[in-house]
Amino acid sequence: MTDRIEAAAVELRPLLQEFILWARENAPGSDSTLVGPVALWHRLIASDDVGRWRQDDLRTVLLDRMPQVVEDPDTAADGMVPSVRAYLTFLSETDRLVRGSASLKDLLAELDDLEDDFVDAMEDLVVDQDDDEEYDDEESEGLGDFEPFADELAELPTIRLRPDAELAVATRRAPLIAKARDLAIWVGSERQVGEASLLTDAEILQALAALGLPAPEDSGKPLSDSVPALWNIWNLAIDLDFLQPEGEDTVSADADTADWPFDEDDDALDVWMAGLHSVDYGDPELEDEDATIALSGLTRALLVRVLLATGSKALDELRTELAEAVAEYDEQGADAWTAATAQYGDPLAPVLDWLAGYGMVEVEHDQVRLTPLGMEGVVHLADDADIELDARPAIDAMTALDLLSFSAELPEEEADAEFAAWMELREPDQAAKELLEAAAEDDADALVRVQAASMVGSLGEAAVPAWQDALDEPSLRPYAATHLAQLGVDDAPPPTQADTHWLILDMLTISAGLGRPEFVSSLDDIGNVPNLVNLLDVIWKVPHPHLEELLEAIGKAHPDKQVGKAAKRALFKARSTHN
Repeated sequence: MTDRIEAAAVELRPLLQEFILWARENAPGSDSTLVGPVALWHRLIASDDVGRWRQDDLRTVLLDRMPQVVEDPDTAADGMVPSVRAYLTFLSETDRLVRGSASLKDLLAELDDLEDDFVDAMEDLVVDQDDDEEYDDEESEGLGDFEPFADELAELPTIRLRPDAELAVATRRAPLIAKARDLAIWVGSERQVGEASLLTDAEILQALAALGLPAPEDSGKPLSDSVPALWNIWNLAIDLDFLQPEGEDTVSADADTADWPFDEDDDALDVWMAGLHSVDYGDPELEDEDATIALSGLTRALLVRVLLATGSKALDELRTELAEAVAEYDEQGADAWTAATAQYGDPLAPVLDWLAGYGMVEVEHDQVRLTPLGMEGVVHLADDADIELDARPAIDAMTALDLLSFSAELPEEEADAEFAAWMELREPDQAAKELLEAAAEDDADALVRVQAASMVGSLGEAAVPAWQDALDEPSLRPYAATHLAQLGVDDAPPPTQADTHWLILDMLTISAGLGRPEFVSSLDDIGNVPNLVNLLDVIWKVPHPHLEELLEAIGKAHPDKQVGKAAKRALFKARSTHN
């Protein structure tokens, strides 16, 4: 079916492109994105000929098929029927309704008859979607969810993250990772495990000794039920890939486990990130299973509250807030909190022990503080929950590429402030060198390149050596030649026509990423139709990484047929040259 859909879509594309041009003058309110699915499914389930529309085809497509495939029923309810009306009129007026079709009058009458039923079907879908979203929200909201704090998190001041080299040092010091390594080394190679209990009582005692954990007092329960700390470290070792299951009843230590702590910073950080979700192992584990469930998410709940306090919060305040939250989220929460107090002395004791062991928090003078590693981890947990935070590298740790990437997404004043703070830590000539080297790393990233050229351009004559070096970099040469000419540098090569064309292609690449209206507007800024056609006749020679996709986009987006044809000719030449 997928192949048939793709083939039908290719077949329909030229017809729909002509409809788009026709509709601009004859039906400006129609939405071609709504017509496309109707035309496609008409071709697939109602007629082998895209121009044959018979009685009842509309009912089959709109009422039987569209409710199954439409992505945005709200938009479809408002605009699909008027858009289909325009499409049928287009087919009729351009003599595309072939023999065997119903008349346009009969088709439009049928469309009017079923419009109310179609709108009702779309509105039913909207209600169903709303119910599903509400159900999902109810299901997802829990003690450890970040979503209820999304607005507060979005309003936090900029979070500054430390460089990877510093974070890697902290990961190597994390006691829990060392314990997971020690447990894996003790497990060794091809150790058989059981079903009811992974290890025998004798093995459990050996494992506890290897980890430096105390053996539990005899409580009458099976030993395996009395050592939750051991199983948490066992699970962490699996998360970190220190332990590898081999078949149903065998487990072995990974060959690299004994090498921890790893020398390479990236490797060390990868291990730590692999175990980040082990924060959930910090939740209290109680005798009563329902009480344990009532406190699930407590570790994440603490983390988000410390983050909201910009990284440090009094332990007494945390204890009070979390006790209230537990009681609110679960009807057994208050009793579970009391049980945890009796078992641990403080319900937050296991939470803080695990987070401290994973290098994420420090507790000093009854103040809980996120470490740099903890801040990094909470930012990742928020990102996993689709929560947006303003998190950036610390200024002293920000590379030129970091600066360029972040600045492109910031308001102008804020980007200028970041640049100014970054510049305070380096000399202008060195800053120019770093920025242009960062911009040269990926010749497909036009936005970073333009951002770098703007920043380096503001440094004036101090940037001349960096601009001269950039003349040897094809993606930066147009900018370097232009700026050296503006600075009146002797013996600097003048910008060529190819340089100018490269700058134009960079500008079009950026505007294409902003959407169709901005792209068409940028084409209009270049000049009138004759100027655009003349440009397209020569610009295909420029070896720009986005040339072909831009020419294809111009052919589709520009309303003038001359430009469209010139773009297609240029695309053919570019592809022929490339091949």
